[in-house]
Amino acid sequence: MLLKIHPETPSPRQISNVVDTLKKGGVIIYPTDTVYGLGCDIYNPKAIEKIARIKNLDLEKSHFSFICYDLSHLSDFTKQIDSVVFKLLKKNLPGPFTFILPANNNVPKIFKTRKKTVGIRIPNNNIAREIVKELGHPILTTSVISNDDILEYITDPELLQEAFGQLVDIVIDGGAGTNIPSTIVDCTTADVKIIRQGLGVLEQ
Repeated sequence: MLLKIHPETPSPRQISNVVDTLKKGGVIIYPTDTVYGLGCDIYNPKAIEKIARIKNLDLEKSHFSFICYDLSHLSDFTKQIDSVVFKLLKKNLPGPFTFILPANNNVPKIFKTRKKTVGIRIPNNNIAREIVKELGHPILTTSVISNDDILEYITDPELLQEAFGQLVDIVIDGGAGTNIPSTIVDCTTADVKIIRQGLGVLEQ
C-alpha cells in the first residue's frame, strides 16, 4: 500500500495506522533525511528476519541501526558515553548521521554481532520521528537498495511501491528522497572516526 503523508505536518491518524502495522509485525518503507529506509519494530524477530530476506542479508553479520525520536532513547540501548561524545551527538542530531555506539544488554539479541555495537539515527524527518514517538521505542532502519545496476537508491516513492510493494506492508510517500546515505561515525573508541562520508558534514 502506498500511503502519502505530509512531510512537515504528518497526520496523527496516518501515523497511528503505520504504528498499528508495525505492532502487528509489519514491514514499512519510510522517508528519512537521506535515503528511504526499510523498517520494522526492533522487538519483532519475524519482521527483522523478513527485512533480512528482502535485502538478502545474513542477520549475524549485518549492521542495522535504530531510528530514535531523540537522545532520551540513548541510555536504553547504549553503554554510558562520555561528555565529548554526548556533545557531538547533541550538536549534530537530528541530522543525516548514523552514530555507532557501544550496545548494552537491552539491545535485542538478534542485533548483537560480536562487536556489540548499535547504530543510532535521529533523522531530521518528522514522519520517521513521529512514528517512533507513537510506537514508544525505536524502529529498525536499513537503506532501501535498488536492484538497478546504475541507480543505487530509489528516490521516488511510486517507484519504491512498484519495486517493493509486494514485499512490504506500507510504502510511505513523504516526498522525494535523496540518493546519498547518512554519514557513519564510529564513537566506540577514544578517537571518533568517520567510516562512511555521506550527506552529513560532522560538526565537532
